[in-house]
Amino acid sequence: MHAYRKCEYVLLFALYFILTLPWSDAQATDAPVAMTGETEIEFEAQSGKTVSAFRGRLEVPANWQDPTDQRISLNYIRFPQTHGTGGTPIVYLAGGPGGSGSATARGRRFPLFMAMREFGDVIAFDQRGTGDSSRAPSCTSNQVIEDNTRYTESELDALYRTAAEQCISQWAEQGIRPQDWTSLQSVGDLDALRRLLNAEKISLWGISYGSHLALAALKSMNDRVERLILASVEGLDQTVKRPSETDAYFSRLQTAINGIPSLQQRHPDVIGLMRVVHAGLGESPLAVTVTPRDAEAYEFLLEKHDLQRIASMMIADPGTALRLLDLYRALAAEYTEPMAGLLANFHRHDAPIDFDAMPFFMDIASGIGSGALQQFEQESEHALLGQALNFPMPQLHDVVPDLDLGDAFRRAPVSSVPALVLIGTLDGRTYPDSQRAAVSGLVNAEITIIENAGHNLFMSSPAVTERILAFMRAEPGVAHISVEDWSQ
Repeated sequence: MHAYRKCEYVLLFALYFILTLPWSDAQATDAPVAMTGETEIEFEAQSGKTVSAFRGRLEVPANWQDPTDQRISLNYIRFPQTHGTGGTPIVYLAGGPGGSGSATARGRRFPLFMAMREFGDVIAFDQRGTGDSSRAPSCTSNQVIEDNTRYTESELDALYRTAAEQCISQWAEQGIRPQDWTSLQSVGDLDALRRLLNAEKISLWGISYGSHLALAALKSMNDRVERLILASVEGLDQTVKRPSETDAYFSRLQTAINGIPSLQQRHPDVIGLMRVVHAGLGESPLAVTVTPRDAEAYEFLLEKHDLQRIASMMIADPGTALRLLDLYRALAAEYTEPMAGLLANFHRHDAPIDFDAMPFFMDIASGIGSGALQQFEQESEHALLGQALNFPMPQLHDVVPDLDLGDAFRRAPVSSVPALVLIGTLDGRTYPDSQRAAVSGLVNAEITIIENAGHNLFMSSPAVTERILAFMRAEPGVAHISVEDWSQ
């Protein structure tokens, strides 16, 4: 779902700091051949590197429960296998929900996409509602959270619920049906893609929500999945993260900080600092003068829940988490310039609440069980970030009647498909213990811990690529990788 608009600030900020790897040209041994309906293209990465590839589309039912119903179009980019032919296609599943596979392939992970071509065609897949696939329209409500107004959390929840109800009505008028935008519908799309590729099996390569979708696919496509690569795993019952696990993350971050004397001197008590700043803002919000580059200055009243939601967006990776701690240090001294700069770059002044239909419906459909919801509410009362990490879930978990896929969907899969699971110890979005629980039913899973890596871990170290390639070759791999320059 879209981030909280009073503090709009997205995970793309974190990606700005991710490390990359040098790319080396990989030449196919045979001239690649287009499949039926594909178009040959010159694919250009953001680095300027280019490679021959194929763009394809497939038409699928908007709802797999009624295959005769309206159709939607799905886009993919196929990078042909570089060594011979006959390898199992490898389908990349982006996170989010809402991330684009083709856009990811253009970015910092491009070298890894190229390396994976050793084992089969690599498919950068745009899931329904993402990238160049058919998209449901976004919706802008008439609910505005004013920057210079003080709100209680219950007032904010009410504003978001009203905005959501307005958007649901607007989408209904446009013929957008919530039941068409669930992970189970995307599972049907993956099997259709497999058939289009004339493949008996496919391998699934997913990160974050992409791993969530891969696990959902495994439950119905177990005999059609060759291998799994899962990173920063989000289990089927983990759309909403437990606040206590977020608290544990900050303890791990402190341990890592203590290993670097200069950082320890700068941040000797992360949790203590954050609680002091939160308490101060709870009693007296701080006025921040924001001066956008091309607009007039305005006042932003920074409240505790604003900062908690900003924090929830900055802890995905350790580099941005450290920048967050510098913000806290500045706020503790009532120095507002760093916060003003952040808001100037990432916040839209007095913007109305809006939603993108695909992630909005996908998250509500994956949902949360009653027991987990009760646990979340209990833990959030005293947790460092309260209810911020998943906002506006689970606050809106019931806003679309009968969309929740239920506890049967949320049960973890049981499978003997070979799987590689990559877990970063400084991942602030999905956490080591919950990731292990999510894959506990994968009896042939190989778990590799990447010490000091965050959520976007693929390019955190060349050793991660080496580990993935070893797994694809069915060679022994390391169970532990350490990222030495994690604070950069």
